[in-house]
Amino acid sequence: MTATDLNIKQFDFGENQYIKEEHPKKQIYLHHTAGNASGENVFRYWATTNERVATCVTISGKADVDGQIVQGFSSKYWGFHLGLKESTFQRFNLPYKSLDRISIGIEICNWGQLVNKGGQFINYVGRPVPANEVCTLDHTFKGYQFFHDYSDAQIESVRKLLLLWKDRYDIPLKYRDSIWDISKDALSGVPGVYTHNSVRTDKIDVYPHPKLIQMLKSL
Repeated sequence: MTATDLNIKQFDFGENQYIKEEHPKKQIYLHHTAGNASGENVFRYWATTNERVATCVTISGKADVDGQIVQGFSSKYWGFHLGLKESTFQRFNLPYKSLDRISIGIEICNWGQLVNKGGQFINYVGRPVPANEVCTLDHTFKGYQFFHDYSDAQIESVRKLLLLWKDRYDIPLKYRDSIWDISKDALSGVPGVYTHNSVRTDKIDVYPHPKLIQMLKSL
């Protein structure tokens, strides 16, 4: 897998919005934005802040160019995409580790959890999501059964990125069932693919979408 296989759209993201330092990459974290469908708009929003909170890529959804990968900075650099808390490490008697430096983040444009109100699926800001864009899990995940669907095109773009970074950084892609909850491996810096749930108890991204799990297991 090479970068030319991915049709990545570059976004002019200011160098003051991320940390332009190179560190060996060992981990990849999957996120979703809990927001709109445009990967470019996500970078535009991040550019209005001075917090250097960003992932190097976003993946647009159906309301934009479905599956379009947008890149704001090179994966060899880093931003604060995890929001780590020292107390989480203390639960496992682990020293705090700056995982942002050694990891790469992917942001999927997606609203996340939904609530069924009278047959309408409502996101956390009170807006309806079309019924044909709802994923219904066969179990609840962190108290929710309905979620905004990750599109096939988005999942395929995630797959291609994972293969690209496996080749570039030698990051193992073996699937772990433990990635949907706090993970001692993730906090310890063990190489691999994780979700935001792996390092934060208060996050619901990404959720265990059946097609996403199927893709991760296929790698």
